[in-house]
Amino acid sequence: MSSTQKVRKISQCQRSQEADKPHRRKGDKTYTCDECGKNFALKHKLKQHQVIHTGVKAYSCDLCGKSFSLKSHLKQHQPIHSGVKAYSCDQCGRAFTHSSSLQRHLVTHSGIKAYSCDICGKTFSLKQSRNIHLRIHTRHDVYCCDQCGKHFAKHTDLQRHMFTHTEERPYKCDLCEKTFKSPHYLREHQQIHTRMRLYKCSYCEVCIYICILSF
Repeated sequence: MSSTQKVRKISQCQRSQEADKPHRRKGDKTYTCDECGKNFALKHKLKQHQVIHTGVKAYSCDLCGKSFSLKSHLKQHQPIHSGVKAYSCDQCGRAFTHSSSLQRHLVTHSGIKAYSCDICGKTFSLKQSRNIHLRIHTRHDVYCCDQCGKHFAKHTDLQRHMFTHTEERPYKCDLCEKTFKSPHYLREHQQIHTRMRLYKCSYCEVCIYICILSF
């Protein structure tokens, strides 16, 4: 057998061995995090993710001091300080720094709540919201009101709640002069004056938008 034939035979043998290996389709996620069960298609992505569970946050923002486990998370955070929110929701007017944040937000207007809490049954539009809610049950990484002892999964929720312990209403609507305790409730109110709202037909599941003009 010539050397050329030998090389050809070895090459054929290698191809045959490769063919016998189980093929992983594009998009398959075969690497699972032992801590949270999240799946990844690539091993290095899993290793990158696992840093989050160590509690080490080596990357900090020079402007606000907030720290992150991953450099990519720091980069996602930094545009917040520019003040530019180029992506706005055409249903409620809320604006976002990132397109991905807008896309996640739009799910909340669909009325679909596909994620439920196994402990209390509460349902959520976003998986992230359900996971944050679970902290209430585990008492892990929660925020407690020093006025009434109520627990919150997010610091922003605690801040919003703190307004209930004061009688001040410093936030005023420019259109009707109604006042509110927090900017969140003011923004919620302003949708009444002019925003497109989503209404879902209970008979045929068709959704329509109605523009409300009250001024």
